[in-house]
Amino acid sequence: MITNRITQLFDKKKGNILNVFFTAGFPNFDDTLFILKELEKAGVDMVELGMPYSDPLADGPTIQGSSLQALDNGMTIKKLLEQLKEVRKEVSLPILLMGYLNPVIQYGLEKFCGEVGALGIDGLILPDLPMYEYKHQYKAIFERNNLSNIFLVTPQTSDERLQEIDEVSEGFIYALSSNSTTGNEAANKSLGEQYLTSLSKKELKNPVLVGFNIKDKASYEQACLYGQGAIIGSAFIKAINKEKLESSDIQNFVASIR
Repeated sequence: MITNRITQLFDKKKGNILNVFFTAGFPNFDDTLFILKELEKAGVDMVELGMPYSDPLADGPTIQGSSLQALDNGMTIKKLLEQLKEVRKEVSLPILLMGYLNPVIQYGLEKFCGEVGALGIDGLILPDLPMYEYKHQYKAIFERNNLSNIFLVTPQTSDERLQEIDEVSEGFIYALSSNSTTGNEAANKSLGEQYLTSLSKKELKNPVLVGFNIKDKASYEQACLYGQGAIIGSAFIKAINKEKLESSDIQNFVASIR
């Protein structure tokens, strides 16, 4: 049984949770802690911190661009963990690291989980981590380090797999409102709403956060109708894509959603 800042958040807050994604090392290498502190000050409930990767398959052009810029800035997993050494002295909101399996495996998954757990990180989102491998090779490692592993579901996810994800998850389920990449405004909105309506009626033990194509107050409030909250990524990346990032850029963005 995992108890961390994610599970505690859902225990005390049942709706309208705002989870914001941004890429570590973007727009500038040293911006990571500054953005985390400003998001907490602005009243965000949770943060997903992207670990930049050269081939981010699930991400649209905006997040891909931020990932490539972060890599050009020199960001690596090792450097990110160094930046996060003092994070819990200044930031108390739940933090997840989101990325892809390949660089984590290269770093050493057990070593990685041990180090991020020791830093006070609460969970991981690795979209290409197979369920079988997680259950049979890695689940015990995640639990030992008090890390929630967050799985994604889409309109293509079968009821059988959804049930398996719900059984193995401790934290929340990340519901993609379409099968497209992040930030794809051409996604079929009607089909996405049908899917999310259907998902909201299922009796799941884990809360659901809705992601993909949440870009403003209206889409955030709409997404919150189907789950316990929503995740904003591409729209925030666009808002902070500045050579000199100011506190007001972050505060104003969050205020526009809330």
